[in-house]
Amino acid sequence: MLRRTLTGAALAAVLLTAACGQTPEPSVESADAKAHVKIGVVTIVTHPSLDALYDGLVAGLAENGYDEGQNLTIELQNPQNDLATLSNIVNTYSASDNDLFVAIATPPAQALAQVVQDRPVIFASVTDPVAAGLVDSMEVPGGNVTGTSDQLPTDEQLKLILDIDPSVESVGIVYSAAEVNAQVQAEAAVEAGRELGIDVKTATVTNSSEVQQAAESLDVDAYFALVDNTVVSAIESMVQVAEERQRLLVTSDADSVARGAAAALATDYEAQGRQTAGIVSRILGGADPATTPVELQKELEIAINQEAAERMGVTIPEDVVKRAATTS
Repeated sequence: MLRRTLTGAALAAVLLTAACGQTPEPSVESADAKAHVKIGVVTIVTHPSLDALYDGLVAGLAENGYDEGQNLTIELQNPQNDLATLSNIVNTYSASDNDLFVAIATPPAQALAQVVQDRPVIFASVTDPVAAGLVDSMEVPGGNVTGTSDQLPTDEQLKLILDIDPSVESVGIVYSAAEVNAQVQAEAAVEAGRELGIDVKTATVTNSSEVQQAAESLDVDAYFALVDNTVVSAIESMVQVAEERQRLLVTSDADSVARGAAAALATDYEAQGRQTAGIVSRILGGADPATTPVELQKELEIAINQEAAERMGVTIPEDVVKRAATTS
């Protein structure tokens, strides 16, 4: 149970609102007015997008009146993509006195959902929570789990590749066979490719050390990286192959562009962290995860790295440059 109290005035306000037939909206209170809560967070691996999401989560909680060191204790655990370590983390969390848990990425969300049924589990950066078995539907999750999804329009991402280089006829995708979200995205990309006249070829990996070899196995005109933690953590390997073969590399996160990819149609992960914090705050305020809809990211952005594109033998058209939110 969440540890919180209602002042007499607050209780009276709730009763008055209920008497009028309205559901009270959680209000943003000062940190001093909120009861102390403990939140356990687990991510899957260190890389800039997920790190930015956690930073946004902490900042968003502060904006909603939960400040570390005052009325919030928050702990972050990272198994560095080791599933045995992840299992140990979630089992330890299950036995803890945390009020609520936040899972960053699909594997931690699945692991927590399997062992924690008595407290809320809020996920972030989960591409397809229905396919991952986390919720019954996006609109009505149906259990103790809800959160935010970084699901992206795969067809629009492939169109960005064509906008940059209309001559592309085949695209190569390396993805992790262990991540349900990556498999779902890969299947969507193959289908979207058919609609656009692009032959999408795939290669799977089980860990980040296999990414370079998998990319080299694909004979394609361009490469595309999904929202895939295993691959993104080794994006430099795909960058190297793209540069050596003079092929365009487009990704699904802006941080990978900063690390050497040519372009991305991506989620703002820091903003998604703040969005996730909003859901956490509503749950702590009494909202039911079972009826709190999963939220999609509110804004997408194009990021480009013109110097990286040049190293791949590609010139990004001026109209794409003008559409970009960030350029380097």
